[in-house]
Amino acid sequence: MKGIYFINDRISLNGLSKEESFTLQEQTISTFIKNHTIEVVKLNPYQLYDYYTIPHALLHDLKKHRVYLDCFIHYSPKVMEDFIHSYPARWFILKSFFNEIVTIDKQIDLPVKFIV
Repeated sequence: MKGIYFINDRISLNGLSKEESFTLQEQTISTFIKNHTIEVVKLNPYQLYDYYTIPHALLHDLKKHRVYLDCFIHYSPKVMEDFIHSYPARWFILKSFFNEIVTIDKQIDLPVKFIV
């Protein structure tokens, strides 16, 4: 299975700081990817990280490479909320490049140890 994941580095989740929220998203998604044997696809060779933090950049790369993947992974609907409400047409196009949109917080119960 091949996929791409998104981490929102500008949001505070569950009363955590932005840094703690980032770590929460990163650790939870990494665990999910390992447990489900998902191959993370890196579309842009100049990209520093395996994940995206800007939905517009992800959409640009998907259109440029014309690639269709198995899954798009994000932590919760809240991390994509601003993009979805501000750019509903672009969200619809972005979703069309994936067979499945995976929302982690609906998939697993988060143990407290991931927050530390």
